[in-house]
Amino acid sequence: MRSLLLATAAAVSLPLPALAAPDGSDIPDPLDEVVVTATRLTSIVADTPGARVIDRQTIERRGAVFATDILSDVPGLSVVRSGAFGGVAQVRMRGAAPGKTLVLIDGVPVNDAAEVNGAFDFSGLELSDIERIEVLSGPQSSLWGSDAIGGVIAFTTRDLDGLDAGLEAGSFSTVRGRLAAGVSTEQYGFGAWVSWFDTDGISAADEADGNPEADGFASTTAGARGRYAFSGTASVEGSLRWTDSEVELDGYPAPVFVLADTADSQTVEQGSGFGRLRLEALGLSHQFSVSASDIRRETVSAFPSTFEADRQAYRWQADGEAAGVAFVIGAEREETEGSLSTGLTEGFGVTSAFVTARVEPVDRLSLSGAVRLDDTDDFGSKTTGRVSAAFDAGGGVTLSAAWGTGFKAPSISQAVCDYCFSSQPFPVLRPETATGHEAAIGWASSDGRFEGRATAYRLEVEDQITWVFDPATFDSYYVNVAETATDGLELEGRVRLGGGFDLDLSWAWTDARDETTGARLLRVPEQAGSATLGWSGERLSTALTVRGESDQDDAGGVREAFVTANLNGSYALTDTVTLTARIENLADERYQQVFGYGEPGRSGYVGVRLRY
Repeated sequence: MRSLLLATAAAVSLPLPALAAPDGSDIPDPLDEVVVTATRLTSIVADTPGARVIDRQTIERRGAVFATDILSDVPGLSVVRSGAFGGVAQVRMRGAAPGKTLVLIDGVPVNDAAEVNGAFDFSGLELSDIERIEVLSGPQSSLWGSDAIGGVIAFTTRDLDGLDAGLEAGSFSTVRGRLAAGVSTEQYGFGAWVSWFDTDGISAADEADGNPEADGFASTTAGARGRYAFSGTASVEGSLRWTDSEVELDGYPAPVFVLADTADSQTVEQGSGFGRLRLEALGLSHQFSVSASDIRRETVSAFPSTFEADRQAYRWQADGEAAGVAFVIGAEREETEGSLSTGLTEGFGVTSAFVTARVEPVDRLSLSGAVRLDDTDDFGSKTTGRVSAAFDAGGGVTLSAAWGTGFKAPSISQAVCDYCFSSQPFPVLRPETATGHEAAIGWASSDGRFEGRATAYRLEVEDQITWVFDPATFDSYYVNVAETATDGLELEGRVRLGGGFDLDLSWAWTDARDETTGARLLRVPEQAGSATLGWSGERLSTALTVRGESDQDDAGGVREAFVTANLNGSYALTDTVTLTARIENLADERYQQVFGYGEPGRSGYVGVRLRY
């Protein structure tokens, strides 16, 4: 059964909306109607290799609470979580290390500059205020600059209209709730929300290894979003989002330094926001924006620490069209600061200019290109580019391909060689660089009952920054030595079965390896996928998701393959009141996402949702 599921795996996170109306009738929803906006120049998903969109309807249908609950279904993404509730959760895209995935919330970069690799921790990213998630796999530095070697994950918060409240309780003394209200018209909109999550949890270290102490997790998220149009040519908008969380951790206590129950804990406070002015002038649509994000992490353990980081970005972007060419031009300035283990703070900055354009030289052929110059304050200048093409071959078939380059400047920790020791000067680091190319074939039936896509790709990363240790001299430092490569195949599809039933399918094969040693890259399963069978009736809707991963190499050993299943359902009592229920790990499978860290057994949750 396990091999069959891995071979026919499927994901709900396809670039498609839900397939059936509340009354169970089929609704045509052609693939080419779905667009992605993180490409700066709005693009059709079917014409954009590596692009996927997860909408609000899909999030609710899956019963996803946190981002990790649904990102793990996206083919080519490997989600690793060190502890089931609140443990550090990071994403590897197409085998690239977590620091090579750029994360945006309402266009604001939120990667943690104080983290060693500059990676984002998804553990506290709750989804109740998220309207859509866009995933762009492959090098996207020509759009977003540094950190986008593996790709980009962009979250967009909701434009609220009315009252939205919910309450849920279940296993492990878990309680979560949400309260949101807003008003939305064509001219203006404003909304605010607060959500919370609290659980006693389970032991972060696997209980089967003799670790019975439960590790709790509590998180609160609040935010506001607003917009106002002064006229048809001038408007303003902005948003604020704040999260405060506390998690109990397990560590590696002396004298054996093996993962076990400890009294460690960590508190994280993170905020982000933006303000934007839109103007129509000189035949162009201009956007002037200021954005900021900051984070504070405080860890209580045998080796306590406090780290802070903040980032500001100033951006001008102009959209237009001339001689049949749609284009976007722009300029940015980004400044980042982050704490070091010494208690000192270091900062970097980069000034950038970019252009992206799309043209249709002949009927049914679309060509797109982007180029960007990033002038860093400390590591010189880098120029990156990307070209793609999409061809409508007829009969519902779309052929597409892309080639792109990327770069990642050293993180603050790497650049100053934090946690390093050497009697000799530390090596001067260079930015990491990447080249990626991919080709895809998609097909949609004329009756809209089947949609699918197959993507083959290769991603190469050079000058990868690696921490090395010399046991002879006890010297430790960062150096540009590693080269990695990933070859992969991603399959995804959706089938309308009739009678209110639909099936989402995807599967990913990821061959990620160190080109220097030939070893598999850590925490990247070779095969992964999931299958979601959904049904929608007049009042009742359900979704059963089965997800599996092959084994993966980890720092402490090999994490074994697993298959697990989740069941989610809702029943509309009235037009405003809905009952919800979900069961996680339906078959009570014992498994790990990261070697040594256990996941919950079978657990259940029930709730009520009010919308008015």
